[in-house]
Amino acid sequence: MKTNFFRTSFILTPVFFLFVLALRNPAAAAQSQSSSAFLTGTLLDSSGAGIAAVQITARSADAPDSQLWKATSSTDGAYNLGVPPGRYHVWFQRPPFIARDFILDLTANQHRKLDLTLQLEPLSSSVIVTAQAEPTLANQTTAPVSIITREEIDARQSVGVADVLTFATGVAIGRTGPEGGSTSVFLNGGNSNFTKILVDGAPINPPGAAVDFSTLTLDNIDKIEIVRGAESAIYGTDAVSGVIQLFTHRGETSTPEISMYSEAGSFESVRGGAQFSGLLGPFDYSAAGSYFHTDGQGPDDDFLNRTFSGNFGYAISDTDSLRVTFRDNNSIAGIPGQILYEPPNLDQRYTQHLFSASGRWDFATGKHWHHQISGGESYTLQASFNPIQSFYATDPNAFCPQANPAAVPTLEFCDFTGNSSFQYNRSNVTAQTSYLLSNFGVTAGYEYEVENAFLTSINVPHARRNNQAGYLDFRYRPHPRASLNFGGRAEDNGNFGTRVVPRAGASLILLYGKGTRGDTLFRVFYGEGIKEPRFDQIYGDNFGDFGNPSLKPEASKTWTVGLEQKLFSDHVELNAEYFSSRFYDMVTFAFCEMTNNYCNLTPLVPSGFGYYFNTDIARARGINLRGVGKFTHWLNLAGNYTYDDSRVIKASDPFDITELPGNHLLRRPVNSGSLTLNAAYRRLTVTLGGYFTGIRTDSDFLGLGYTHNPGYARFDLSGSYQFGHGVSFYARATNLFDKQYQDALGYPALGRDLRAGVRYTFPNPR
Repeated sequence: MKTNFFRTSFILTPVFFLFVLALRNPAAAAQSQSSSAFLTGTLLDSSGAGIAAVQITARSADAPDSQLWKATSSTDGAYNLGVPPGRYHVWFQRPPFIARDFILDLTANQHRKLDLTLQLEPLSSSVIVTAQAEPTLANQTTAPVSIITREEIDARQSVGVADVLTFATGVAIGRTGPEGGSTSVFLNGGNSNFTKILVDGAPINPPGAAVDFSTLTLDNIDKIEIVRGAESAIYGTDAVSGVIQLFTHRGETSTPEISMYSEAGSFESVRGGAQFSGLLGPFDYSAAGSYFHTDGQGPDDDFLNRTFSGNFGYAISDTDSLRVTFRDNNSIAGIPGQILYEPPNLDQRYTQHLFSASGRWDFATGKHWHHQISGGESYTLQASFNPIQSFYATDPNAFCPQANPAAVPTLEFCDFTGNSSFQYNRSNVTAQTSYLLSNFGVTAGYEYEVENAFLTSINVPHARRNNQAGYLDFRYRPHPRASLNFGGRAEDNGNFGTRVVPRAGASLILLYGKGTRGDTLFRVFYGEGIKEPRFDQIYGDNFGDFGNPSLKPEASKTWTVGLEQKLFSDHVELNAEYFSSRFYDMVTFAFCEMTNNYCNLTPLVPSGFGYYFNTDIARARGINLRGVGKFTHWLNLAGNYTYDDSRVIKASDPFDITELPGNHLLRRPVNSGSLTLNAAYRRLTVTLGGYFTGIRTDSDFLGLGYTHNPGYARFDLSGSYQFGHGVSFYARATNLFDKQYQDALGYPALGRDLRAGVRYTFPNPR
């Protein structure tokens, strides 16, 4: 009897539980009676190694609020996801790789295999694109790099690229006045034309010259990478002290994202713009446009800027994709001049048009072979118009008589009228191939570039230069803690011939840590840089001054040593870096003398003849310190400090007294730094930023004898509030305490600037 009772209970108990489960969840009961479908496969990175911890999730494509099914890839990249039969939206996600998603129909008893190669996300803060020939994880990069993210740009409410670079490590800004004034960037003590600027891979420097950042805005920019150190081994000419690259936003969602904003503020400033992005199957798109105008803070100080940007990509497969980007900045500004020393110029105007475009085809021909064919073009127009004389010199020896009855008399200052224009364009095509393993990679590439210049104001109606180069880049990881990188480039320049420049570096994780003391990372890097001469330095013919076709490239040798330490469960990160650069064959200008034929020309030339030649030597060395602290999920603090002991070592017949040997290099402060506090609580975000700079060597270039620019401290405040339904209010105060200062002697910087605006975003942010 007891045996029959226990036997009956053993049989009926599971039947009873299935009956209860069916009453509570009919779908689960149906599932238990149906045959599942299985999605399996292997997830690999670009080197062919498996990717662990990828989250695979699936949800019914017809019921967005239905149950979520999950799986995780193993150490070899394999995964197995079982689901009931149906139509599913499946996601593959693991930062910093590009997320992938598919709509799949899975039938009963089906075992469907889906293998994928996941590419690193170039817009991720954990991925470095610019420092090596192939994208690399940040902790494997050997060159020192800083990243400015979209979150930081939004928090500061910044408008121009130079506005956020001001707070970056190792960067100094020289600006001739407020909005629209010519803006130069000095990186790790190098000249402003020693930094190569890229927009989505396309170089935008005028050949051999510096980029004027006054017209570059942050519209549609998601990330900025700043590589400190000579990188001519990869990028050729102009990368003498580093590279800065701007990355355009990419569409990420199948539902189109639209963001529109409008703002107004001090000095009759108005600004508006919109961004539109999204995904259409394998096609991603992003486009943006903006308009900005301000009257400025004085006579002839207005500024108008228009920006258009686009980024379009098509994924043929997970290892085959096409991408096209473009960016167009167009501005016009009034140029009042050095109004602290001379009367304002009431009629001079400066226009700048900067256009760049790039195209790239990335594809693979095997598990380890990856190839890229890319091309880029940039166009720069800079024109200055001064039709009416605003002031003249009463001193007859100044040779500046009054030409306008309304002109203001001065003792010796002269407002020279006239027009000048400079047009440049550079086009390049690059082909590179990479063989990648999990611990080794080699990239070989070839680049061909054509440069054109139209400098009619100095009698150069058209000049052309063709360059070509071949390069090799090796990456090797002998141990999971160690990364080695070395390579070189042979550059054949249409002007100075062939030069070979190397680079080498190493990164080593000295300690894996947890808790109070986290990981410790050590880096060392060495590189050499070259910069081709400007076209006017080679071919110029103006006022009796001639160019020198025999100019050699300006060159550098630079090395850095750095240490990165994480603390308190990665809530604190500290970085210390020592850098040392030596700059050779720097181009200088001097007047030849008839008595000694200083320019070494035959036959002798009249006194006053001007010429360019390579003689000068300089150096820059110092330290960069940076710290980031994330105290809570809503409060963080970031700061940096740069000590830059730059010096002129040799200068033959310097054009200005500030260029005498022993002086610090022009407009590069010895001490500078910044501190930023960011708080984000619920719907409110507030950012307070402070920037300081010590005394700098500078010149009035008017013969007044001023050689130093005083230091200053400036504070900015910005904030935003989310009202809901996609509507937010934002405001910012630049130069909050109305500090009177100059980034370049004689040119007053913008005073307190208050602006406020409204932004609408669709879909509504969470």
